[in-house]
Amino acid sequence: MPPLSLMIKPASSLCNLSCEYCFYRDVSEHREHLGFGTMSKETAQVLIKKALDFANGEPAAFAFQGGEPTLAGIDYFKFFVETVNLMNVKGSQIFYSIQTNGTMINEEWAKFFHKNNFLVGLSLDGDLDGNKFRKKPSGQNSFYQILTAAEILKKNKAEFNILTVLTGFCADNGERIYKFFRAKGFRYLQFIPCLRPFDSNEQSELYMTAEQYSDFLIKVFNLYVKDYVRGNYVSIRQFDNWVRLFLKQPTEQCGVQGHCSHQFVSESNGNIYPCDFYCTDEYCLGNILTSDFMQMANSKTARDFIRESLVIPEKCKKCNVFHVCRAGGCKRTQQSEDYCLAYKKFFNSCLPLFRVFIAEKPTI
Repeated sequence: MPPLSLMIKPASSLCNLSCEYCFYRDVSEHREHLGFGTMSKETAQVLIKKALDFANGEPAAFAFQGGEPTLAGIDYFKFFVETVNLMNVKGSQIFYSIQTNGTMINEEWAKFFHKNNFLVGLSLDGDLDGNKFRKKPSGQNSFYQILTAAEILKKNKAEFNILTVLTGFCADNGERIYKFFRAKGFRYLQFIPCLRPFDSNEQSELYMTAEQYSDFLIKVFNLYVKDYVRGNYVSIRQFDNWVRLFLKQPTEQCGVQGHCSHQFVSESNGNIYPCDFYCTDEYCLGNILTSDFMQMANSKTARDFIRESLVIPEKCKKCNVFHVCRAGGCKRTQQSEDYCLAYKKFFNSCLPLFRVFIAEKPTI
């Protein structure tokens, strides 16, 4: 049985921020029910039981996302961990992670994350200007509240990395934002291209053009390599995975291999989907209260979802950088914007620098 990767939305699409680019708000608006409230203990128990049954003693990863997952309350998370400990009779190795906007983080949360080995993904889009789209309902920038959360996590030795939505504005200021993160001592970064709403061709400073993206990738990759060579390595997830791909090592980021991977996403009512970008009615695999993971993994909807991502575009088959680009990665990003020219320009410019990692034999 393969290891289990399960993303859980314990507070559904509920959020206490009003970010201008929220992808899950768009997802929620494309289904019959905008949100499903917070997850009940009964649903959590069934979800955990069937997840561990499916894992069958193999590793199981539980990731929490939203909306804002901490709105489910810390008691929900304490109950979840306690229930996993009780039900894990086959001894699966358990991994926990959570993606949060940081606004609810206090000493109690940070101590809980440290005690239970949660990896925290803290959403921050750079310095004050870069973070201008992550707004409170009042319209105020959430920047200082997020920095406070980072300090609380550090103080309590809770592991965290930084998740940045890569807007067009941030791409234009990529070098400055990278240096800001480095100066703050943030050593683990992830840059996620800002997605247009489904079926939208909107143009604004939220959404990168291919030229903006290639410029960002080239400039920031050069800084990444220089810091690595100088012994001041800062992990950037996408770059780390491309280096692994170049070195023919296993990758861990979904989409880097050029196709979707098998994973499950649970909404708070127990609905299961194949990807958090596609938690829509047409991709619902079933409900955990009435089905199990094996049935849903083998459903036509699940198989078709993976199969669709395996198709290689004709233009990619003879491309000189296909071995590292893999047709542009995540299919949801491709639906938002065709970054083919960005990847081609980046890899053709920077592939010689990848040889640094052969000489250094990195453990990236």
